[in-house]
Amino acid sequence: MPNEPLSVPARLSLLTWDTGRPATGGTAPRTGLVRAGALVELARRGLLTDVDGIATPVDLDASAGDPVLDGLLDLVRESCPHPWHTWVTLRARVTSDAVREQLVADGYVRAEKRRVLGVFPSVEYALERVVVVETLREETRQVLQEPHEGTGQVPSGPLPAAGVSGRDAAVAVLAAAAHLFGEGPSGHCTRELTERAAEARPELVGIVREVSAAVSERRARSAVTASH
Repeated sequence: MPNEPLSVPARLSLLTWDTGRPATGGTAPRTGLVRAGALVELARRGLLTDVDGIATPVDLDASAGDPVLDGLLDLVRESCPHPWHTWVTLRARVTSDAVREQLVADGYVRAEKRRVLGVFPSVEYALERVVVVETLREETRQVLQEPHEGTGQVPSGPLPAAGVSGRDAAVAVLAAAAHLFGEGPSGHCTRELTERAAEARPELVGIVREVSAAVSERRARSAVTASH
């Protein structure tokens, strides 16, 4: 993965952009996917935990030191208790927009002010660091690759789950749930990566599974809607 200390939601946001399109034609981040990444990142950092299926702040005064994550943490603290799958979609655009603005501030995305019909002000966003995103996409694909039947390997060499960082494993699992690279890997591969994403926090396995399922469900609903 790129050397920059990108969080899980920031990486997922970048993965939703089409690097092959013109500079001003990037696709908007998928809000539920980015929110799912933020939930997992907070759980990875020990700031959110699972209590009987409810996403629960561990400490009312703790901070992630990241404005995007702290914004979501405050939202969870100030809201009625909700299960993880609800938080994947509940006011998800707030988190998605905050991640995008963070990427602008960090130089990954460029904000371009324009006027619609020459009158109404608007802002369009374009990738600034295309090479970083292309590298991120390729390395995420490699994490999700599986051995070809009968050979035990793929041409570029799959990365064994044990050799993948917890953060990269979480990104790969969520990207697969959203079908960012087409059909996802086998259940066995996903299970291995989910366990790797949990690293030293066993409770993360259930959290990653639940938010991934919510991302998959939302993608399926969107596909059905688009077909009608």
